[in-house]
This record gives sequence, structure tokens and C-alpha cells, in this order.
Amino acid sequence: MGSWAVRALRAVLAVVFVGTVFVQVSMVWMLISGSDPEDGSRPLTAFRVITVLGMLAAQFALVCVGRLVGMVRRGTVFSHAAFRYVNGVIGAIVAVALLWFTVTAVNAPGQREDPGVTLIMGGIGLAILGVALVVLVMRMLLAQATELKAELDEVI
Repeated sequence: MGSWAVRALRAVLAVVFVGTVFVQVSMVWMLISGSDPEDGSRPLTAFRVITVLGMLAAQFALVCVGRLVGMVRRGTVFSHAAFRYVNGVIGAIVAVALLWFTVTAVNAPGQREDPGVTLIMGGIGLAILGVALVVLVMRMLLAQATELKAELDEVI
């Protein structure tokens, strides 16, 4: 991976991380201070708490991807240390999917006249889990590449 690509990706990761922290702090401040512009009804509060937790999971994934990018830059990504970060990304994606299913459940009572919305939201949750499966397959590819690299290192 070229150095410009690594720098660009790190910049994007940093901007997204700072942006999510800003939104998290704003939402937590609204919840704690009572300066909520909405009426403070229970579903909106639940949505905000779920959003803060979802951003926390996304931030964890961003840190893991940042660590993996650093390993790519150093040429050490084909090592067993990389699996910890890939597992972290998979865990964060699964956490986001579970939070999305929670949003779907909280939103479902308001959709009694149009249950299709709840079904679509459930489908989105399944798609998020599909992304976790894609990353899991890439983890398996990383495992194979790591084994091949280890075998080549022994031969050389």
C-alpha cells in the first residue's frame, strides 16, 4: 500500500473518529443536561442511547482498522498480531448489528399500521451481519496468507 494511501486513510479515520466523538458528546450532553429540543419521550431517549453505543462500537472498529493500517505500513500485517484487530472489527460490526436490531424492536410498536418498515429494518440488520461475515471470510484469507508467509520464511 502506498504511503499516500496510508496517510489518506489515516486522515479519513481520524476525521470520522473526531466527528463521532463530537456527536456522542453532544448527545450525552443533551441527555444529561435536559436541554433536549425534543419532548424527551422515552423512545427518543432510547434511540439516543443506542446511537451513542453504536458510535462507540464504530470508534472501536476505527481504532482497530487504524492499527491494521499501521501494520500494513510496517509490513507486519501478515502476522498473528493482526488477528486481534480483525477480531475487534468483527466484534464491533456484530455489536452494531445487535444495536440495530434493538432500534428495530424499539421502533416496531410505532409501525403497527405499516409493518413493512420493521421488516425492512430487520433486513438491514441481517445485511450488517452479512458485512461481519465478509470480514470473517477476509480473516480466513489473512490466516491462509499468514501460514503461507511463515512457510516461505522457513524455506528462505
